[in-house]
Amino acid sequence: MKSLYYILFLIIFSSRYFFIICQNVPSPRREQTSTLVGTKLYFFGGNISPTLPSNEVWYLDLSSSFNISTPPWHSSTVMPVGYNFGTSCLSPIDNSTVFLVGGRTWIANTFDYSNISSVYQFNSKTSQWTIPAINNFNSSFLSRNMIQAVIDKNGKMFIFGGTNFISLTVTPNSTFYNDMNTLDISTMTWSTQIQSQSVLIYYAYTATLLSNGLIVYIGGRRGSSYANMAQIQTFDTKSYTWSTKFASGTTIASRGSHSAVLSVYIMNNNIILAVKF
Repeated sequence: MKSLYYILFLIIFSSRYFFIICQNVPSPRREQTSTLVGTKLYFFGGNISPTLPSNEVWYLDLSSSFNISTPPWHSSTVMPVGYNFGTSCLSPIDNSTVFLVGGRTWIANTFDYSNISSVYQFNSKTSQWTIPAINNFNSSFLSRNMIQAVIDKNGKMFIFGGTNFISLTVTPNSTFYNDMNTLDISTMTWSTQIQSQSVLIYYAYTATLLSNGLIVYIGGRRGSSYANMAQIQTFDTKSYTWSTKFASGTTIASRGSHSAVLSVYIMNNNIILAVKF
């Protein structure tokens, strides 16, 4: 009889342990946004089903090494909305506040995307979410998605272009934008610069801020067509002017929804692209 009890205990304990381990692994997803806060790499939202985005928040603690095949995931406080196709930036003022901007935001577990904010603020120290009060907000920015924001050392965020497309069942007629929106998080003031028609309309691009104040935009889409990967658009955050540069070397096929990181230590301000075919 004791042997039976031991066997039952072992089965229950093993099942419980397996359940806990499974619960601490996020389900497969795409279209999430991520931000590094100190040694914690946060992942916000993402699409985990064919219909609705997730409101989950997960992070990896990078302070110690781990096996990449079994990363030590941790869950955090969920977001007030389901979220995908948006962008996030870390405040350089306190190095702990994350701003989520734009994206396809939905009231969790519903198809309701009305009466929700385009900017959310996450305090990584307290795991609390708030909606900041913003001066002069551009109402046309509502539902803006497939964008990439960058933020400078003074706390000014730059968000270019994007689309208001949600889904064929909600927004059958898409609008594509070529305006430059800025949010100064030190004063919570929004401003919009309307671009000339010579500036290409972009979404699903990469945006990389260089140390000299230039934002480099690579790839993405212009309406139904893809941008030329060799035709690089740059925006000067000091003079608020655009210029076009042409990249030489290996020809890269046009694409969108890829990613890019700036390598300042290894290759001196070179941009490394993680491409999506």
